[in-house]
Amino acid sequence: MTPDLLNQFAAIVGEKNTIRDATEMVGYMKEWRDIWVGKSPLVLRPSSTEEVSRILKLATETGTAIVPQSGNTGLVGGQIPFENGQELLLSLDRMTKILDVDAADSTMTVQAGATLKSVQTAANEVGRLFPLSLASEGSCRIGGNLSTNAGGLNVLAYGSARDLCLGLEVVLPDGRIWNGLRRLRKDNTGYDLKNLFIGAEGTLGVITAAALKLFPKPRAHETAFIAVTSSQAAVDLLSLAREMSGNRVVAFELMPRIAMDFTVKHMGITNPLAEFSPWYALSELADPVAGSFESILEEAMTQGLVTDATVAQSEAQRQALWAIRELMPESQKFEGGSIKHDVSVPVSKIPQFIEEASRAVNTFMPEARVMPFGHMGDGNMHFNVSQPPGMNKKKYLDLWNEMNKVVFDVVLKFGGSISAEHGIGRLKKHHMPEIKSPVELQMMRDLKKLFDPTNIMNPGKVLPP
Repeated sequence: MTPDLLNQFAAIVGEKNTIRDATEMVGYMKEWRDIWVGKSPLVLRPSSTEEVSRILKLATETGTAIVPQSGNTGLVGGQIPFENGQELLLSLDRMTKILDVDAADSTMTVQAGATLKSVQTAANEVGRLFPLSLASEGSCRIGGNLSTNAGGLNVLAYGSARDLCLGLEVVLPDGRIWNGLRRLRKDNTGYDLKNLFIGAEGTLGVITAAALKLFPKPRAHETAFIAVTSSQAAVDLLSLAREMSGNRVVAFELMPRIAMDFTVKHMGITNPLAEFSPWYALSELADPVAGSFESILEEAMTQGLVTDATVAQSEAQRQALWAIRELMPESQKFEGGSIKHDVSVPVSKIPQFIEEASRAVNTFMPEARVMPFGHMGDGNMHFNVSQPPGMNKKKYLDLWNEMNKVVFDVVLKFGGSISAEHGIGRLKKHHMPEIKSPVELQMMRDLKKLFDPTNIMNPGKVLPP
């Protein structure tokens, strides 16, 4: 990449929208856990699909690698350039427009750089709901949500990002623009092209806009923070709640005692219940029949599933209960290194998985602290492992791959996935031969070669060498 070539790229977006100084690039070159710190000679910040098209056309002609990035909240390193400084970073953080909101059709069309929060707000203003909800929703962006097929808190009721997308606009590696922003609920005309790009982590093209599904805004919520006797009791409670509420459960989170301990200790949170419990559930109903949770909890206590609970009596109390869950990942930072696993298994198998995976971890490292929590309603657990007290953080994190193998072996035994909602990126690509058949990997490689024959799009991510 000669100075002349770099200037050609900069000219496409203008010098004021090009970042060359390494200090100014820091926010684009590292992710929040500091696992990867990349390097790039330029950060390009286009304002339009046409500018993205020109960038990719020039990149293909010159063999220049491009790393797309939107909110830089990813957890698997897919949005971070490699350390050799031979890739340009393409940020969509200026492409933030809400292009159209149609309450009658319950659809919205947005640029890929729009933050998730801005999309939620725009939907709310017309009495609609965009149900994707993540802890990072104030900074993550729709392009990244779709590129990683983000999940979050409401997958149980509404599905993941893929289920919430009707159409896409994508710039292909050679600069061609595919306008697939159809807002149809049914379109049975051949291959579903949009789903090739959702979850592809920018390896096949750059998502520049999306048509999204909206839903009726719930008129009311009931939110309960519940002490359960075991993880199996939580599974049984979920089944009971769905049956008794008429399938109105929109979220169901499982949390262990250690997660509550960390959050109370480090995040200024107070336990909303009188006593601590070995396990907790945080559940929410949308548009419930009056008093639904009281009836559900009364029956659950009769069955010995629940020992205590509180139901939010105001929106402020509801937000306070959700804050406990949302602050749990951050609380782990104060306990040293944390090796994180974003996995899924069948909901009915979660208790057995937690028991067996915890035993395997403590056999590998007896004093490691297992913290399994997350979206139990859809089978997605964040099986995080904090370092033993007093252990050197770097030495612990150097064992990341070994700890992964311990946990992933159990995940695969239960027919699960090693990536439920965060993607593959750099972190998990070397595990792909373990979880994908040779036929699956070859199909993925064939698609990559078809769309990106010169391998300029986010090379070295998702697919193993």
